[in-house]
Amino acid sequence: MTAHIDHAVTSGTFTLDGETFDVDNNVWVIGDDSECIVFDAPHDVETVVQLVGGRTVTNILCTHAHDDHIRHVFELTERVNAPILLHADDAPVWRLTHERQPDAELHDGDEFTVGGTTLRVIHTPGHSPGSCSFYVEELGVVFTGDTLFEGGPGATGRSFSSKETILESIREKLFALPAETVVKAGHGPDTTIGAEQVRLEAE
Repeated sequence: MTAHIDHAVTSGTFTLDGETFDVDNNVWVIGDDSECIVFDAPHDVETVVQLVGGRTVTNILCTHAHDDHIRHVFELTERVNAPILLHADDAPVWRLTHERQPDAELHDGDEFTVGGTTLRVIHTPGHSPGSCSFYVEELGVVFTGDTLFEGGPGATGRSFSSKETILESIREKLFALPAETVVKAGHGPDTTIGAEQVRLEAE
């Protein structure tokens, strides 16, 4: 059975550099009927647990360490008994929210298999130093966290971010994926690699 994607939206706040904003986050879970992987832990753990259902969670993969994505990750891991993985370059951002460390590190090129489907880690720094995207070739999707949205690159006006770096990540790594690849971001609606490539090149 091919893996499928479950989705919900949660609402809460994002705080960085002394400012707090209201924000809606996508919740993404990928797997089959017996096991799944969860991306991030935004705002409302109960919503994530409901998406998981009775399945075994093999990993909680963090797209990056901004607090709206990881604030409740330890509560989530207690509920689903799964390890938390984050790219090491996001450690300074993580420490703004948590003293306790993640369970393991993500690395560019790492692969995870769930429900017979393989996810490949793509390190896409810029929004934060350790931001990662997760490409699922079999399903034709990439989970981009806050690196790429419908409408363009993620924000880079705050601490630990770089506009030059995020543009390099998008152009060299994400735009190398097939144009029809569906982008499932940390916020907002889906788009495609091709649509965002046309949009960015037009600017």
